[in-house]
Amino acid sequence: MKLLLAESPLDEAVNWLAGALSLGTSQVGDKGWFMNAFRSKAVALFFIWSVGMVGADEARALFNGKDLTGWQGMQGPPDNWGVKDGILACTGGKGAQWLATEEEFADFDLSLEFKLPVNGNSGVFIRAPRKGTPYVDGMEIQLLDDYGEKWKNLKPDQFTGAIYAAVAPSRRVTRKAGEWQVMRILCVGRSCAVWVNGEQIIKADLDEVAAKYGQKVPGVKRNSGLIGVQNHGDPVSFRKIVIKKLPLK
Repeated sequence: MKLLLAESPLDEAVNWLAGALSLGTSQVGDKGWFMNAFRSKAVALFFIWSVGMVGADEARALFNGKDLTGWQGMQGPPDNWGVKDGILACTGGKGAQWLATEEEFADFDLSLEFKLPVNGNSGVFIRAPRKGTPYVDGMEIQLLDDYGEKWKNLKPDQFTGAIYAAVAPSRRVTRKAGEWQVMRILCVGRSCAVWVNGEQIIKADLDEVAAKYGQKVPGVKRNSGLIGVQNHGDPVSFRKIVIKKLPLK
């Protein structure tokens, strides 16, 4: 048993216990040794984890489901974006090329639901600057109708969940076009992880990504910025956009 992403020292303790349990009694030793070792390890790590979480915000809605409060149109007026029945939708027509938060974020845990039509294309921008091209000068987590005929010849790092033009998802876990899907993006320091529909498909060391792709996508070097959603010329819908600010690492 192995946890792919240790999101906290508490996860490390769980991984350690799982490893110990897999050793067998001949390797673990007597019960007293095992319990004392686990107790000291778990208590110490839980203390570190608890201290590290001091200052973390509670999860809160980035989108209030009623209007564009807290958001701003970028590279054009947001006339092509609207809100109805708790859904933030883009027509894909002329207007703002993306919607950005008014607030900047560094380390965070972001979740949202999205829906695309057949051959739809969009993205979530993270750590993006106020000026420049957000998928180059910031980072884009791709949203795509992965099974659309229009996109069959794209590169692996251009499908849903990719850090666009840099890191490809480990596998495709998207649903059919027209269905609501769930994305989670976790950025802590120089690490970035992405889940789609509950499956982790990205675990990236951004320093390693920057060393390889920093000239093509300099935004991977950034540590903070705006969060945004993209108008790629196709209709796209979002709802339940929730974020939790994390303590800086």
